[in-house]
Amino acid sequence: MKIVADENIPCVEQAFSTLGEVTLVAGRELQAGQVRDADILLVRSVTRVDAALLDGSRVRFVGSATIGFDHVDRDYLQSHGIGFSTAPGSNAVSAAEYVVSALLALSGRQQFDLAGKRVGIIGCGNVGSRVRQKLTALGVECLANDPPLQEQGGGQDFVGLEEVLEADIITLHVPLTRTGRHPTFHLVDADLMARFRPHAILVNTARGAAIDNRALERLLEGRPDLSVVLDVWEGEPAIDMALLEKVVLGTPHIAGYSLDGKMRGTGMIYQAVCEHFGLAQQWQAADHLPASQPLDLAALDETDLAACLREAVFHCYDVRNDDRLLRASLAMAPAERPGYFDRLRREYPVRREFSETPVSLGGSQAALRPVLEGLGFKVRDAAK
Repeated sequence: MKIVADENIPCVEQAFSTLGEVTLVAGRELQAGQVRDADILLVRSVTRVDAALLDGSRVRFVGSATIGFDHVDRDYLQSHGIGFSTAPGSNAVSAAEYVVSALLALSGRQQFDLAGKRVGIIGCGNVGSRVRQKLTALGVECLANDPPLQEQGGGQDFVGLEEVLEADIITLHVPLTRTGRHPTFHLVDADLMARFRPHAILVNTARGAAIDNRALERLLEGRPDLSVVLDVWEGEPAIDMALLEKVVLGTPHIAGYSLDGKMRGTGMIYQAVCEHFGLAQQWQAADHLPASQPLDLAALDETDLAACLREAVFHCYDVRNDDRLLRASLAMAPAERPGYFDRLRREYPVRREFSETPVSLGGSQAALRPVLEGLGFKVRDAAK
C-alpha cells in the first residue's frame, strides 16, 4: 500500500512503514496530485480533506491524528466509501495541563490564589472533564457547561451559560461547529464578552473561531482589567498581531503538544488503519517514548507549598516559554510571521505529561502530595 502522511505526525514513518510505502508531505501545502495514487492519507488539522483534495484519487482510508474533525468533509468520505478515523482524547491530558500551567503562571504574575476561585468550563468532554479534575485538585470550584452532553444524559450538575459567565475564569473546550442546535462558531461573541465580570480571565485552547477574535481585540482595548490566554487563533498561521499584543499569554496552537499526546494520536490512527484493512499491528507508541526527568522538590529545601507546586508544574511544562517564543514574531516582517508560527509547531521541543514525572517530597512538603497526585504526578517520599 502507498501511504501519504503529514511529516509532522510523530513517528509516522516508523509506524506506517510496517504497513507499506510512506511518503511524507507538508500538510498545509498538500495538493491533490500528491495523493492521487495513495491508498491511505494521514493528516493533521492543517489539511483540508474534501472533494478538492480526493476526487480522482484511490484513497481508501483517511486518518487524522487530531481530536477534532472540522477540517474533514466526513459526508464526502462516507459517500465515497472511504474509511475515516481521528484520535479522540489523544491530547486531552496535555491540553488540560496547559490550562493548569497558564493559570499558575497568571496567579504568580497577578498575585492571586487559585484555591477558592470559580472556573467556568465550557465544554466538558475529553479535555474539559480533565481540566475539571485537575482544577478541583487545586481547590478550585468548577462550573461545567455542556448542552450537547447534558442532552445525552451526562453531567447532572451542569449549569447554564449565564452562571458560567459569573465565574472568575472561563475556559473553552468545545469542537468547532457551525450548524446544529448548539453551534460553537463565534460562541464567544461581542454580546457574550460584554457580560464578563470585572477582572475575568478567559482561556481558549479549543478552536480559534470559537471566539470572535476581532470582537475580542476591540473589547480588550477598553477592558484592561481582563486577562486573556489564547493558544488558538482565527486565521492561523497568519494570526492577528494586534490581538497577540493584548493577550497576557499567547501560544502557537500547542496546548495538546505533549510528546505523549502526539504519540498517542499516532498510535490511535495506526490501530484504526490496521483494523480497517485487517492487518496485524507491528508497532507500539510506548516503545518509542524517552524517559522523563524526575524532580526532587525536597532538595529545594522549600516550605512554600505554592512555590513547590509551581516548580513541579513548570518543570514539566512552562507556558511562559511558548508565549515568549510566539511574541518574538511581533518584531518580524509580516511575510515572515506565518512561517514562523508553523515552525514553532513543527520544531516543538519534547514535553512530557505530569504522569511521566516522578516527584520526591520532603517531610515539610507532605501536604502537597494529594494536590500533585490529583494533577497526575507520581509522588514519592524523598528517602525512598
